Amino acid sequence: MDILPQLILNSIIAGAIYSLVALGFNLIYSTAKFFDLGYGVLTAVGGYAVFFLTKSLGANLYFSVIAGLLIAGLIGFVVEKFVYRPLRKRKSSSMTLLVAALGVFTALQALIAILFSSQFQTLSLNAGPSKTFEILGGVITEVQLIILLVGFIVMFGLAFLLKKTIFGKAIRAISDDEEVSKIVGLNTEKIMGFVFFIGAAIAGLAGILVGFDTGIE
Repeated sequence: MDILPQLILNSIIAGAIYSLVALGFNLIYSTAKFFDLGYGVLTAVGGYAVFFLTKSLGANLYFSVIAGLLIAGLIGFVVEKFVYRPLRKRKSSSMTLLVAALGVFTALQALIAILFSSQFQTLSLNAGPSKTFEILGGVITEVQLIILLVGFIVMFGLAFLLKKTIFGKAIRAISDDEEVSKIVGLNTEKIMGFVFFIGAAIAGLAGILVGFDTGIE
């Protein structure tokens, strides 16, 4: 195994994970127009949801992954509806929203630590050892290959959603001017809720993939 090809592969894989997190965060930021610090902990929510379902309840892996995405998405939706939305209705400043987001981050992280402790946990894709593939002198695992593929699928899927669908056009309209969007009849609150759900689900997906690759803590 050559060092340079392996370093390049590792960098690409790390970039795919960060890209997933950035895609969801940017979707929320460009629409809601505030820095959602609470977004980061949703990656842990996805990972620990799959860990709980597979290791504690013995649920099917594929079911657990889908459930983990839905749980992360629902928490993002609930936080937007009951924390951020009332503040936006009151025309709260960006600093107020930032402090609220920090509170969400701290509360969710503390809750996860209470439920699962701070010990390192791992997720397993297969019962046996992970398959490996050699690419241009570097080694990549089956999980890391899935990370790359999922990163591209989410990136192109989100681009298609935003550019080619009516829902995507509504999101872009709210991003450009929320008040005008309300005037022309868009249900901005409902759309914003879906945006937070999708963004949180993407964060949860990133956390799940990290859990399969390196573990969660």
